[in-house]
Amino acid sequence: MKIAAVTPMTHDAVAQFEATRTAYLRYKQFYMVMFWTGFSVCLVLAFVQSRFDLGTLIDGFPRTSEFIVRMFSALSWGNFWADLLDWYWGLGKWLDALLTSLLMAFLATVIGTTLGGALSFLAARNLVKSYGIFFATRRVLEVARTVPDIVWALIFLYPFGVGPLTGVLALIVHTTGAQGKLFAEVNENIDHDPIDGIRASGGNWFEEMRFAVLPQVLPNFISYTFWRMALNVQAATVLGFIGAGGIGYELINAVKLLYFQDTGAILLLVIGTVFIIDMVSEKLRHHVIGKEALAG
Repeated sequence: MKIAAVTPMTHDAVAQFEATRTAYLRYKQFYMVMFWTGFSVCLVLAFVQSRFDLGTLIDGFPRTSEFIVRMFSALSWGNFWADLLDWYWGLGKWLDALLTSLLMAFLATVIGTTLGGALSFLAARNLVKSYGIFFATRRVLEVARTVPDIVWALIFLYPFGVGPLTGVLALIVHTTGAQGKLFAEVNENIDHDPIDGIRASGGNWFEEMRFAVLPQVLPNFISYTFWRMALNVQAATVLGFIGAGGIGYELINAVKLLYFQDTGAILLLVIGTVFIIDMVSEKLRHHVIGKEALAG
């Protein structure tokens, strides 16, 4: 068997390679310099615009510590359980308000995730042929998630007034935008072979989404849904500050009236609830995606 001779690289080819490599390294260096220059300028502007001052921060620590101490000053180790019962004198009222916040978050998560999930298939560039549909859907989702939920609540206060409905509507709009964006990014990373198979067998677009896309993305959809539920519980608390009902309304009243002990009791109630939701969500999420089975 005759082996063909290998022709050595010519001087011109080597020179061209070195020139291309040098130009690439120069471009990469220029890009890095521009990036870190822009980053540094933005960082300095952020410090200046936010008036972030280390001295002011240090001076404020004692007052922050005083606020925290006054929230828990009613509790003592010697008479802890009796003090705790007195501390939670309004537990029934607070639990009722907390339940309202939880139900607000649950309803908003269900409706917002359903709407966002449906729109995510139209917002994924690899799943729609019409660029106009893709562009319009993306912009709608951007508006929904870019406007903060508390701003949506302020908008809905005018037609719907003070109450949980305002908070639920605000959370639904923001959840739709956020979930739609996250789900669309998941959709854009799927394997296209199942779609090609269904298309080759004569399936329509809806069948492609149902039988080729959804089975691939469902675990991530569920994971993001549990995560969003925990976020919406926190958001529902904040929305109570502007009259959207729930535990946030009780918390802001306690803060305004300088009821330090009530503030501490309500804060711990909210924090404990979020902890429980996070732990339950983690267990459910791992069960759905099969992590425990894989670990075994």
